[in-house]
Formats: sequence, structure tokens, C-alpha cells
Amino acid sequence: MKTGSTLKDSRKLTHSSKIKVKPLTKQAIAIRLTLTALFVITVYGFTVFDYGDTNFMSGLKETFANFKTMFFEASFSRLTITEAIYQVLITLGLAFLTTVFGAVIALFVGLLAAQNLSNKVVSNTIKAFVAFIRAVPTVLWVLIFSVAAGLGSVAAVIGMTFHSIGYLIKAYSESFEELDEGVIEALKGCGANWWQIVFQTVIPSSMTYLISWTFMRFEINFSVAVAMGAAAGAGGIGFDLFMASGFYFDLREIGMITYFILVLAIIFEFVSIRMKVNLRETH
Repeated sequence: MKTGSTLKDSRKLTHSSKIKVKPLTKQAIAIRLTLTALFVITVYGFTVFDYGDTNFMSGLKETFANFKTMFFEASFSRLTITEAIYQVLITLGLAFLTTVFGAVIALFVGLLAAQNLSNKVVSNTIKAFVAFIRAVPTVLWVLIFSVAAGLGSVAAVIGMTFHSIGYLIKAYSESFEELDEGVIEALKGCGANWWQIVFQTVIPSSMTYLISWTFMRFEINFSVAVAMGAAAGAGGIGFDLFMASGFYFDLREIGMITYFILVLAIIFEFVSIRMKVNLRETH
């Protein structure tokens, strides 16, 4: 009897319960209209674009043929494997150097940017300046500093470091602000000064986040260093990729260099996952 009553009750609930659909808000309507307009403009642009004597199907066929040559017939013609590894190490050095410089500077400035560790005026001023730094692309910062230092690795390191500082200050300060303010107040009540609070509580408690954000920025700096090798003449594997594509148009070498970069990206992702697992286990 109880089983039958429960079945009847469940049927009543299923029939009586209705799925609530949220009404469309002005924001959702604006987003959908914007996406629809962009889709229509894109399709219209492809249809009315003047392709000249180029046939779309033949161009598509040649594109697939180039991809086949690039990725299935990849080989070095101008570079050797030893030279390619050396150029990759240069790119890794640029990424590592800019990450270390940016992390050290951002650590101290990030402490001042955290509202629970600094004055509110100082914190808001630093965050506003950092937002401006992040709004400007890294390539533009490198070109700005190249006016003074000239195109090359020096301008690339300064520009990449400058943008890394802005990125890491935001990440570090938000990690510091997540700390329980009760702990800080308790330490202040015990007579601990600002430096003791920072080095004995704030940094040890935020170490997991600091390492994760720093390694993430290292991955970003590696990809930026590849681009800067071509845009700013910083050297490394990016410059060889630029030469193979822009000057020699060697599709096979482009594919081989791309494989080198892809393997490094996979290694970075694997190391990042292992690092996060180890940090979770230790904490």
C-alpha cells in the first residue's frame, strides 16, 4: 500500500511540477542580436568579397595540399635538428627570464595592490595602472620599448616583462585578498608587524596559487616569445618560423618547426597538470 501511494504521489509531483524557463532579459536579447548580426555580416562578406580570378574550390584544394605538405611531409632543409633545439632553448630562455623578472617584481607590488594588506587608495591606484598595462598588447609594448632599445632580444625581454608584471600583479593580489582577514587581525593583535604577516602567513597560505599563476604566465610568455622572434627580431624558433614562412616559403620546414612548438606545448600542459596535482596533495 505504501508503495502504491508513493508512486501516486510521485506521479502527481511529476505532473504538477513545471519546468521554469527564464524570460529573456535585455542583456540576453542584445547578445543574441549581436551574434546574429556578426554571423550575417560574415556570410555576406564571404559572398560579396572580390576574389579576382581565384576559384574558391581550387583555392580550398590548394590549401589542403599545402597542409598536407606541411604536416605529412615535414622535414628540415635549412636548419638541422641541433640548430632547431638550440633556437627552442633561446625561446625558452626568453620566456623563463621574463617570467622570473615579472614574478619577482609583481610579488612585492601585488602585496601593495591587495586591499587587505595595503591602503585602499594605494591598492586602487596600482590596480588602475595595472589594468592599463594589461589592456595594451604585449607586441605593442615590445615595439614601444624597441624605440629606445632597438629591435632585438632586449626590447622583447623588457616588453614581455612589463606585460607579465601587469598580469601577475592582478593574479597575486587577488590570491592575497582571498586570505581570511580574521587571521590577519589576530596576528596584528599579537603584535606582528607587516613583514611578519606577509612572510609567515600571507605568502605560505597563497603559495599554491602563486606557483600556478606563475607557471601559467610562463606558458603564455613562451607563446609570446615565439611571436616576438618574428615581430621584434628577438631570435629563437619564432624567427626561424618567420624566415621559413615569409622568405623561403618552405612548407616542410614550417611543419617541422610547428611540431617542435606543439611538442613543447604538450609538455608544458603535462607538467602543469602534474604540478597542480602535487600541490593539492601537499596542501
